[in-house]
Amino acid sequence: MAKRRANGEGSIRKRKDGRWEGRYTAGRDPVTGKAIYKNVLGKTQAEVKEKLKSAIEKNSALPLAAEQYTLGQWLDTWMENYAKLQVRASSYKTYQGFIGNHIKPTLGDMLLEKLTSMDLQRLYKYLLESGRVECTESRNRPRGLSVKTVRNINQMISSALNCAVEQRLILDNPTKGCVLPKLERKEMKILPPESLGTFFQEARRSGVFELYYIDLATGLRRGELLGLKWSDIDLDKGIIHVRRQVLRQNGEVVEAPLKTKNSYRNIAIGADTIDVLKGMEQKDEYVFPSPYGGPMSPDSVLHMLHRVLKRAGLERIRFHDLRHTFSVLALQNGVDVKTLSAMLGHYSAGFTLDTYAHVTTSMQKQAANAVGNFLSGTLQP
Repeated sequence: MAKRRANGEGSIRKRKDGRWEGRYTAGRDPVTGKAIYKNVLGKTQAEVKEKLKSAIEKNSALPLAAEQYTLGQWLDTWMENYAKLQVRASSYKTYQGFIGNHIKPTLGDMLLEKLTSMDLQRLYKYLLESGRVECTESRNRPRGLSVKTVRNINQMISSALNCAVEQRLILDNPTKGCVLPKLERKEMKILPPESLGTFFQEARRSGVFELYYIDLATGLRRGELLGLKWSDIDLDKGIIHVRRQVLRQNGEVVEAPLKTKNSYRNIAIGADTIDVLKGMEQKDEYVFPSPYGGPMSPDSVLHMLHRVLKRAGLERIRFHDLRHTFSVLALQNGVDVKTLSAMLGHYSAGFTLDTYAHVTTSMQKQAANAVGNFLSGTLQP
């Protein structure tokens, strides 16, 4: 017979199999109104008593609504009521892709309160190995998602689950127990100055000279370059106004706001760059449009770059390395770090200095040697 306990403390009884069982009311079904019972088991009455006390305390800390949310439902709720108010529109669309393509198909139906760190760890392992969504642009890429993308997915889930903790839907955030691979910094490469002539010759033969010349002359990010419109360029004053970017979201090429407030900037351009722009045909609002109109795909210009480099017999580099090439050339030709930082849209000159420390260190050594040679020449024999 179950032992009578005070109201709200549950009941304890010894089962026929010799074990002890504690039973308590976990709430009422919001639809039927019937009581929901849960139980704990143990080898001794004292053990069950402690388990029962702990279970009741945890249950009282969580509203019944927690049992009604799956992970997918909570992510939808968080996106609509929290993320939409806090993140940029481009990030919001990226999150929608994360949820629809990677989370809901695997863990979307799991009850929020049942989600564990191991469940998430298995998801991240799968995404790193086989998580890439099949599409034309990803046909020749690795099957797994990049470390950076998986870390971004974890960050998004963590934010959503932190909110669930604050709303007392769950006691702890299971992302805290996950281990993620470290993000390795990719080696910076540049187009060697002595190879620029060869590169431009092949780019001209391939019909893409203007695209890569403008990028190397301004240091624009790929999305910023493709988002450039003729209305953003003042050829009389020699200024480019950087106002938007073009990127791929959920398989579509879209126009989006820039990443940070520092990215919105005005860049001065030289006479040679002005001449190149004046020589271009303005057949679309975009400076570098798709053959079908509208913005060009970021994937297209990368594949195009690799074809030009291969035909020119040059080492394969990333599109972002063109931006590094601009920065290194600027520093080596006397542009100060603060001015370069503003041109690049960095949040601080310190970040620029850290990024190109190897260049500035080399320049400092050259300066030190130059001063040393001058001073040594003044010494009396």
